[in-house]
Amino acid sequence: MITLIGRTRSTDADAVKGRTLLQHAVETKAEWGYNCSRGTCARCRCHVDQGMEHLEGVTDAEWDRLEPEELDQGFRLSCQAVVNSDDAVIVVRHKPYF
Repeated sequence: MITLIGRTRSTDADAVKGRTLLQHAVETKAEWGYNCSRGTCARCRCHVDQGMEHLEGVTDAEWDRLEPEELDQGFRLSCQAVVNSDDAVIVVRHKPYF
């Protein structure tokens, strides 16, 4: 189960291995902003509150766009964060810069 927390509402999605957090958000019509879906705009920046271990490692696009401190604090780009387990429990908040 993935809980996607937007600015004013939360949406739940069944975790699907191999799909990004952004794909889950779009499919469930979560309150989630994004523009490019390739890791360059950072409009899909999010904070992983729970379940980081259920995501693939940080991508080159994330290293290029996010500061090391952000990554250490649990921020990811949802278009790059791939779920690695169908049994995942993940709680993530949409946290764009603006």
